[in-house]
Amino acid sequence: MRAAVVLFPGSNADTEMIRTLVDVAGIPTDVAWHKETSLPAGVDLVVLPGGFAHGDYLRSGALAKASPIIGAVRAHAARGGLVLGVCNGFQILVETGLLPGALTRNAHRRFECGSVFVTVRTEGPFTRGLTGRTLRLMIAHGEGRYVEPHEGLPASAIALQYTTADGTCTPSANPNGSARDIAGVYGGPARNVLGLMPHPERMSEPVHGGTDGRLFFESAITALAERTETPRAAGAP
Repeated sequence: MRAAVVLFPGSNADTEMIRTLVDVAGIPTDVAWHKETSLPAGVDLVVLPGGFAHGDYLRSGALAKASPIIGAVRAHAARGGLVLGVCNGFQILVETGLLPGALTRNAHRRFECGSVFVTVRTEGPFTRGLTGRTLRLMIAHGEGRYVEPHEGLPASAIALQYTTADGTCTPSANPNGSARDIAGVYGGPARNVLGLMPHPERMSEPVHGGTDGRLFFESAITALAERTETPRAAGAP
């Protein structure tokens, strides 16, 4: 497995993401600048990290969606390649249409920074075997309130919900007013695109106070390994 982290002017969580991919998950990782028109060769996972791409001018992700690299990200997703957008990366994926809905200002108009609990609701490449499990992750955002598309979001697309530690959805557990307490959304032809507001890379090592975040990367490795396995011919040893 090989990954590429896409950098935009204003990205600020790229170093943490690269460290997690390389040192924690053991995934060789390249960097792709937003003005490039192609991804590095052999990439299986594309990651759009957190930050403030282009200073969030106009609105979060509005300018980043016009970057030349986005065409290559779209093509990668259309082929079934894995794409992960975290925080600002989630905002960019929504702006590009790779994920449905919209992300707007937090309901209380305050920047939220701290730990939250999220419960996994849907099986997918980043959440294999995690459905129903409650994880502790970190958030840091001012525009994380998820708004569903007009036609509504099917339950199968809801990857994560903000919950209490015991997995219960309550208003107090929702830090930004997201519709249906949505913290993460799946999209793509095979749920191969995941966007989430919490930062898994900031809860991936014991020094962070927990390692729940590394589960997303370990799941992706397993999913890709299973996808690329070649069935043995009948009678082969």
